[in-house]
Amino acid sequence: MSDKSPRVDGAQPPATLDDPHLLPSAKNPKRMEALAALAMLIGMAGFAAFIVVYWINASNYWESATLGIGMLGLGVGVIAWGKYLMPQGPFVEERHDFHSTDDERTAFNAAITGRGGLEVKRRKLLLGIFAIGGGIMTLALIVPGVRSLGPKPAKSEDTEGPVENSLFTTNWKKGSKLATVSGRLVQVDDLEVGGVLTVFPQGFEGSSPDQVILIRLAQLGPNDPPYPIAPPGKTSWGVQGYVAYSKLCTHLGCPVGLYQERTQQLVCPCHQSIFDVNAGCIPQFGPAPRPLPQLPITVDPTGQMRANGSFDQAVGPGFWERP
Repeated sequence: MSDKSPRVDGAQPPATLDDPHLLPSAKNPKRMEALAALAMLIGMAGFAAFIVVYWINASNYWESATLGIGMLGLGVGVIAWGKYLMPQGPFVEERHDFHSTDDERTAFNAAITGRGGLEVKRRKLLLGIFAIGGGIMTLALIVPGVRSLGPKPAKSEDTEGPVENSLFTTNWKKGSKLATVSGRLVQVDDLEVGGVLTVFPQGFEGSSPDQVILIRLAQLGPNDPPYPIAPPGKTSWGVQGYVAYSKLCTHLGCPVGLYQERTQQLVCPCHQSIFDVNAGCIPQFGPAPRPLPQLPITVDPTGQMRANGSFDQAVGPGFWERP
């Protein structure tokens, strides 16, 4: 402003409640309040649904859809509240001396407090819904971090007996049938020499901790000498030229799915750890600290391939309780 702008001395009274600047811009505030509340309720439902679908490990499409609905609903409700139900302004104060008197400061504080408190009190419904919605949104942001921690490590079956949901155990048992991810049972003649196949215990197809890579290293019959596997691998755990190893890399749990037939090595595509199939999948290169656990396998009289037991150690990367 120029120096010729009018100056007003003394404390200025706060605006009256019927001042048009203090009125909301919505023509029908009650209807707008109901729409804003509905939008925030939809957002709350979206966040609650996201918590459920993430906890049960549902499809990524459902996770993104429910989280998007939650953010959109709560955002629309808050924006509608601020744009259409708050005082529309503008608020202009005449220029006066920069130094304020005690009376002026008291009047200003009273005006700000009164206006803000009035709006909050008038919109108790929206305030309550927003508070609940914000709490659910916070919970929705916390749950993925907690849920992604995975199962709590349990003691080994050797000391505690069978334990469900343990990092030490899998669903492989003696007699488990080898099945593909589609559920097809694996027969001994399914693979040629150099062939590989990802298999699971029947009934647990697609389970990450249970995934095993089956490799045929030689064309051997039931009466031929077993294919030799150097320590720490076990020759007796193979059958008719087949060997089976956990597919979870011992570095960070990536799927070790690349097989180099000429060198008979498994390669992790994430960080290029290389494992020697003929020596119990001991790591030869890369950050993997341990060999891939070997699964004992056998063939029943019908030619069906089965597990002859479970792994003798925990699969995947290390964790605090692992010996």
